[in-house]
Amino acid sequence: MRATILGAIILLALVSRGFGQDCSDKNYPSTVFSADVKMKMEHQLEEARRLYLKDTTNADALIWYGRRYAYLGKYREAIEIFSQGVERFPGDARFLRHRGHRGITLRCNQKAIIDLTYAAEIMQNKPDEIEPDGMPNVQNIPTSTLKSNIWYHLGLALYLEKDYYRAGEVYKSCLKFSTNPDMYMATAYWLYITLRKNGKDLEAKALLETVAIGLPMIENEDYYEMLLLYKGVLREDQLMDKLKSSGGGQSNATLGYAMGMYFQLKKQPELAKTLYKDVLSGSQWSSFGFIAAEKE
Repeated sequence: MRATILGAIILLALVSRGFGQDCSDKNYPSTVFSADVKMKMEHQLEEARRLYLKDTTNADALIWYGRRYAYLGKYREAIEIFSQGVERFPGDARFLRHRGHRGITLRCNQKAIIDLTYAAEIMQNKPDEIEPDGMPNVQNIPTSTLKSNIWYHLGLALYLEKDYYRAGEVYKSCLKFSTNPDMYMATAYWLYITLRKNGKDLEAKALLETVAIGLPMIENEDYYEMLLLYKGVLREDQLMDKLKSSGGGQSNATLGYAMGMYFQLKKQPELAKTLYKDVLSGSQWSSFGFIAAEKE
């Protein structure tokens, strides 16, 4: 019991320290938007700031203030706001969830792991909740929950640190909260390649048995089709054609990385490296596919 309490105290101390500067030694370009999109997002940020200043005790207002900064690519500013939330609302896991997410964006994986682990602890005995989208999909239907996002991002941070055993266990937990096809397929994809990297090929094969054919996807079609490729339903040339038609890995970092990993697992490292380099020649440096390609 004393060890558990001590661990919680140490974890809380680490969480309270915040992030500070980003953890990459690379200079990434500012996020570029069209004039209309930028104007709309800046208006949304100003509105979020106004609502927060109207009531600075409102945790929801502070969350959206930080999220609106992040959507504009202002990740350091977003993290500063989320850090304020961590200090002022220590029982609200959302601030740790979002700070952990943007920690991954800035390549601060170890700090993100601390934040997201603590967020999972906070939510352990609390009911799950739908997490509203700040940038809604085409159907304006949220596809994730607070718990699924905490576990999903924790799994990714561990995966990026090549801790495949713990990443696999986390993704298995995430599946429990991935209650719609979109979230399930995204989680199952990362779990599948994690299991393969960890040498658990039979477990990975069994996971594919849970992937149904013909499911409607809202926003995670690439992950779903990759699982169908591994399942043998789709062919690699079909996915390569799709990648080319979408502009290649430069424009579709998710599929570019996923196909690179596919060929890596097939013991074709040179082809995998070519696909990773294509992803890294693009501008989607904040996407998970880009970050994962960097690590490979």
